Amino acid sequence: MIPYGKHTIAKEDVDAVVQVLENEFLTQGKQVPAFEQALCDYTGAKYVVACNSGTSGLHIACLAAGVGAGNLVWTVPNSFAASANAALYCGATVDFVDIDPVTRNLSVDALTAKLEKASAAGNVPDVLIAVHFSGSSCDMKAIADLCRPLNITIIEDAAHALGGKDAGGNRVGSCVYSDMVVTSFHPVKSVTTAEGGAVLTGSQLLADKLRLYASHGITKEPATIPAGHDDEPWFYAQIHLGFNYRLSDLHAALGVAQMGRLDSFVAERRARAARYHEALASLPVKRPLFDNNSAWHLYMIEVDPAQRTAIFNTLRAAGIGVNVHYIPIHLHPYYQALGFGAGDFPVSEQYYRGALTLPLYPLLTDSEQQKVIDCLKEVLL
Repeated sequence: MIPYGKHTIAKEDVDAVVQVLENEFLTQGKQVPAFEQALCDYTGAKYVVACNSGTSGLHIACLAAGVGAGNLVWTVPNSFAASANAALYCGATVDFVDIDPVTRNLSVDALTAKLEKASAAGNVPDVLIAVHFSGSSCDMKAIADLCRPLNITIIEDAAHALGGKDAGGNRVGSCVYSDMVVTSFHPVKSVTTAEGGAVLTGSQLLADKLRLYASHGITKEPATIPAGHDDEPWFYAQIHLGFNYRLSDLHAALGVAQMGRLDSFVAERRARAARYHEALASLPVKRPLFDNNSAWHLYMIEVDPAQRTAIFNTLRAAGIGVNVHYIPIHLHPYYQALGFGAGDFPVSEQYYRGALTLPLYPLLTDSEQQKVIDCLKEVLL
């Protein structure tokens, strides 16, 4: 089966992990700080806090932003459930902003209209989580221009987008237009740590909170230790209710080794996306907007919704692991029980009805990609 996504592992990655296994601490050693520094160096972010998944990163980002009971968080329906779940973990209320039918990212027009209504009703969100779908950055400048005057904290969910840039040429993760950026290192992402994530920020205050929430809420920083323990070098203090979201040094070592090849991984993805784009031009499908700044995590097409299931099954039977990204979050049974339903966000729903994910990853061979193209032509023409 040709998968829709797949990691790339080289000998240097294996050697880096073995080095830790044989010679270093397996956790809380020097590899996590080295990985965090590599992310800072690449993105231009001032601070990075690594964690054990992108979901954990979203959770601690919401906690660092002060999200809790009585707060309102907006995100988009066209994402994995974690983009919304993270706010619910904190006890907040979640709502959604529909997507743009061309970019498939958060619609600035929809956000403008929803903020106008919310402002009039005195119900402006506390936090907006902007999701960079498939690797392309949202229009972060426009989003910041709308949100900052209203004191809305902006979190970028960049799980798909490390290695990409926004329209102004800023690297995703630089935090130019946001308070925090969350990314993921799942095996199908731009680089992998097997499982892992990180939160990037330009604020030391937020970085300190993130680090506490990711490590049980426990600290050994002298400024936070209660008086009377100066002669107790073993002493530590829990000052928040935190979580065990730390990344191990094994995972971080793999990440450090991978970061040096991030640009080449993205270039390989972009080349394969360009090949799809040209080859599928004559087919009855809607291709994605070709974004030269994208990290190209996914190559999504839209087909006739009436034929999507048949096309999906035919390609799977041919050994092609197509997928669908995403079932709109508000249509999951859990969210329907919260009061959401079909018709609430029509653009996301229309996109989902025809969405089909084609295989895309750096090791996808020319012959494998040609098989995908040929099978699509056979089933569609």
